[in-house]
Amino acid sequence: MTRLHTQHQRLYLPRAVPEAAVEGCLADAQGRVRALVLALSGPPDWSALGAVWRGVQADLDLPAPGIAVNGEDALQLWFSLAEPVAPAVGEAFLRGLQRRYLPEVKPARVHLRADGGAVSALRVPPVQIGPDRWSAFVASDLAAVFAEEPMLDFQPGADAQAELLSRLVSVLPAAFEAALALLQPAAAATVPTAPEAATRQPDPPA
Repeated sequence: MTRLHTQHQRLYLPRAVPEAAVEGCLADAQGRVRALVLALSGPPDWSALGAVWRGVQADLDLPAPGIAVNGEDALQLWFSLAEPVAPAVGEAFLRGLQRRYLPEVKPARVHLRADGGAVSALRVPPVQIGPDRWSAFVASDLAAVFAEEPMLDFQPGADAQAELLSRLVSVLPAAFEAALALLQPAAAATVPTAPEAATRQPDPPA
């Protein structure tokens, strides 16, 4: 196993079935995932996605997610969980981030992946997407450079990719639960329904 594969395994791949994960499936035998991906396209504006990257650290006290270009049309944030969660839980987390940090962004531009994906749909970078088009993890200070073309036109170095990933830390279960609670929408205030209002007795005259 190369250094890059070791980092993939440490951060994103299901521990029980690494062979399947390397081939493209990020879900374990129970369908749970450790990799949650939030992507922004059309255009892949780093000023918007960067607000998510900074916000999860400053507001939610979470470690920084990985930043990647998908080799086609989007910038991505790759969140690593120390323990796997069900896809519905992961999607609730990502939707909470969308509500909190991207409320002004058209929903069609935001892409959430918490189901493990398929070989053709979601693979841990770097991956060759087409001729002279590669997905790759990138440093935060270079993310804005890829706003117009979120891809590399050459194969990224495996050691350089591994070095970027080595700086990332997985989200611990307690921190994930705390962040998930903060991201849930507030309960709507209770107001009397029309029938309830109709049955109210009028106040006695003064």
